[in-house]
Amino acid sequence: MRTILKLFAIAAAVTVNVAAAETAEAPAAETFEFQAEVNRLMDIIINSLYKNKEIFLREVISNGSDALDKIRFVAVSDKTALDSKKELEIRISFDKDARTLTIRDSGVGMTKADLVANLGTVAKSGTTNFVEAMSGDQGGDLSLIGQFGVGFYSVYLVADKVRVRSKHNDDEQHCWESAADSSFSVWKDDGEDLGRGTEITLYLKEDAGEFLDQDRLEELVLRYSEFITFPIYLYKSSTETVEVEDDEEEDLDDEEEEDEDLDEEDDEYEDEDEAPRTTTVTNWDWSQVNSESAIWARDASEVEDDEYKSFYKTFSKDTADPTTWIHFKAEGEVEFKSILFVPGQVPFDMYDSYHNKNAQLRLYVRKVLITDEFEDLVPRYLNFLRGVVDSDDLPLNVSRETLQQHKVLKVMGKKLVRKALEMLRKLAQKSESDDDDEDEDDEEEGDEDDEEEELEPCFVRKTTLV
Repeated sequence: MRTILKLFAIAAAVTVNVAAAETAEAPAAETFEFQAEVNRLMDIIINSLYKNKEIFLREVISNGSDALDKIRFVAVSDKTALDSKKELEIRISFDKDARTLTIRDSGVGMTKADLVANLGTVAKSGTTNFVEAMSGDQGGDLSLIGQFGVGFYSVYLVADKVRVRSKHNDDEQHCWESAADSSFSVWKDDGEDLGRGTEITLYLKEDAGEFLDQDRLEELVLRYSEFITFPIYLYKSSTETVEVEDDEEEDLDDEEEEDEDLDEEDDEYEDEDEAPRTTTVTNWDWSQVNSESAIWARDASEVEDDEYKSFYKTFSKDTADPTTWIHFKAEGEVEFKSILFVPGQVPFDMYDSYHNKNAQLRLYVRKVLITDEFEDLVPRYLNFLRGVVDSDDLPLNVSRETLQQHKVLKVMGKKLVRKALEMLRKLAQKSESDDDDEDEDDEEEGDEDDEEEELEPCFVRKTTLV
C-alpha cells in the first residue's frame, strides 16, 4: 500500500512540474477579429434567411413605418421637423416597361453618413440605434419594428439592383446604389426633390414579374401590412367607358328650313338617332390600400360593437357577424394584446380533417403580420376560433417568418385557452338566461290564454240573459 501511495505522489509531482513548465513556455495569446467574405455573406442573408420572396415588401414597408414613427417622434420636440413635408405616408408605384418597383415614404430620411453606415453595414439596425439613443422611458414608448438590421437586404430576393434616394432635414439629398456585390456607390442626388424621406427603387429580376401586377401588390399589402399606422397608397389603374364626341359639328344656322307641308312618306326616311360612340379610357390614380385600424391596440372600453363586427368581417372574410368575442391584454411573463372571435355560423368543414386543423389566429408583432400558421398554440377542440394576437417581445427568428420554440409560447397558449373558455362560459350563461326568459314569456302567454278562456263563457251568459 505504501508503494502505491508513493507512486501516486511521484505521478502528481511530475504532472505539476510538466504543467508549470508548459505554463512558463506558453507564448502570449494574440487576439484576432472575425473576417467575412462579403459576397458570400450577402448570398447567405438574401437566399437563406427567408422562405418566401414576397416577404421583401413587408420588410420595406416596415422600414418606412419606422422612419415615419421617428420623424413623428422628433416633431414632438422640434416643431419645424415636418415643415419640409406635412404628410406622413407610404406610396408604392411600378413601371412595367422599365421593370421597376418603387416604395417611397415621407419619414425621417437618411444623411449621407446614414446611408453609408446603415445600408453599407450588414446587421446594423438604424432603428435599434435610434431607440437606444432615447433616454429613459422615451425609447420604450416607441413601437418600432426593426430589430436585426438585415430586413432591407431582402429586396435582393427579387431585384438585381437597388437604388435608394433619401433626404434628411439636416443634409442634402443623396443616392445609394448597389447590385448586392461587394461594393456600393453613394453620390449627391440632383434628381426630383423628395422634400423629406426615402425612395427605394427595385430593378426586378426576370422571374419577379408578379410584383409588377397591381392586384398582387395590393394583396401583399393587405396580408402583411394592413394595420400599419400610416396610410399606404398604391398607384393603380382603372378603366372606364366614355362617349366620343365628334370634332365636326353641323352648323344648323346654314341649313335651309324645311317646308312645313312635307309629305308623310318623307318622314319614313328620316335618319334615326345613332347610338353614341364609346371608347375605353385608362386612368391612373393613388388609392389607399390599408383602411382598417388595429382595434386590438386600443382599450376595450373605447371600441364599439360595430367596430368589432366590421373588423371581424375584414380579416376573416366572413359575411356573418361573430357570435361573441373577447378583447383583452395579457401581462406578466409575456405581454400581448388579443381579440378572439366565435364565428356566427358553424364552418361547413369543421369536422373534416379535424386533427390537421389549427385555429385561425394571426400573430402580429407591432401590427405587422408574422404568421397565421399556429401549431399546438391552442388545443384542437378550439380550432374554430378566429382572432389576432399582437406582442412586442416574442422570440422571432431573424427572418421574422417563424417563431422559435420557447416557453413563452406555452405561457401565451395557456392564457389564450383560459380567455377562450371564459368567453364560451359567458356565452353559455347568456344562452341559459335567454332560454329562461323565453320560458317565462311562454308561461305568461299561457296564463293570459287561460284567463281569456275563463272570461269568455261568463261574457256569453251575460249577453244571453240580457
